[in-house]
Amino acid sequence: MNDLSVVVSRVFAAPAERVFEAWLDPETLSKFMTPGPGMTVPKATADPTVGGRFEIVMQAGDQQIPHAGTYKEISRHSRLAFTWESPFSEPDSIVTLDFEEVDGGTQLTLTHVKFPSEESRDNHKGGWTHILECLGPVTENGQAV
Repeated sequence: MNDLSVVVSRVFAAPAERVFEAWLDPETLSKFMTPGPGMTVPKATADPTVGGRFEIVMQAGDQQIPHAGTYKEISRHSRLAFTWESPFSEPDSIVTLDFEEVDGGTQLTLTHVKFPSEESRDNHKGGWTHILECLGPVTENGQAV
């Protein structure tokens, strides 16, 4: 049993609805799904229904890294869960996002389970931390949804 997991959390100065919907909108996803400085997202698609699929292509220099997944749970503005398929993930890797209204905004807690190694887990922790940092300006200035 692979029990390696990552948990990262951040408070956003934005309503839960705005932070939640950012994860389902391809245009907004392309603005913040960058796990490192200088990375871009040349392609993002989403079918935000349970059983629907998403695709995110991250680019670092000349290298494109495809990511995809299936939405497992969409509980509007409180929880979102999806599979995470990439060259660096295990089968049945799951990402769960929990959104909680707090004073001044929304606390987002991201949990990602199942990694092939501690190194992969640690790399994903850095990537998800950077993604949440990039999500802040997108949701807090009102650009998202």
